[in-house]
Amino acid sequence: MKSLTTTRVLFSSLALLAAAGVATPARADQWDKKTIMTINEAVQVPNKVLEPGTYVFKLADSQSDRHIVQIFTQDEKHIVTTILAIPNYRLKPKGKTEFDFWETPAGQPRAMRAWFYPGDNFGQEFAYSAAMSTEISASNNNVKVLTEESTTVASTAAPEPQPAAQPAPEPVKEPAPEPTTTAAVTPAPAPQVEPERTVEPSVASVEKTELPHTGSYYPLIGLAGMLSLAAFGIMTLLAKRTS
Repeated sequence: MKSLTTTRVLFSSLALLAAAGVATPARADQWDKKTIMTINEAVQVPNKVLEPGTYVFKLADSQSDRHIVQIFTQDEKHIVTTILAIPNYRLKPKGKTEFDFWETPAGQPRAMRAWFYPGDNFGQEFAYSAAMSTEISASNNNVKVLTEESTTVASTAAPEPQPAAQPAPEPVKEPAPEPTTTAAVTPAPAPQVEPERTVEPSVASVEKTELPHTGSYYPLIGLAGMLSLAAFGIMTLLAKRTS
């Protein structure tokens, strides 16, 4: 009975531990890379000198750019400066926070070069003004130091996406002409011309002849008058003989 109770307690404990492991939220500093840094001497970062004290380094909450570094005061109520960094890759990640520094001319604070978060194979490298980069390079055997101008151009002058070249339209193939059937045309037979019939004039038919419009009736009237006078004279002569 005692062993059964012990087994139940053991299983209950394991279940509670498993539930606690599932319910534990992911640490926020895994996203913003929150790192607390305490310095006992002045340190130079781009456009700012950090006086001795405690500061909080974070990445800005941006999905599109994971290289914007914000430095806060210890209570995280004020932003000391914001830095536009570039990725600095390393072959072998380390299990602790690491800060790299540049040597600077005598009398100037050391310049922070890069910041690496534990377990990451890339860090944030800082760029300086052209004048400061020249001084740092001279103090580090003329090693090339990134400038803010080159970083700004690289971040803002990204090439715009070009539209994909459209394939040339395929030539439109015209349909082949359909074969046409030529029908044999039979010429129509020429109309037969009937021979003209000759109509002989009958005795009963009298052809009416009209005088041309240019003729005159006066000669006929005169002839009729002369014939009347002759007839009258003949009749008078016959009358005298019979009396």
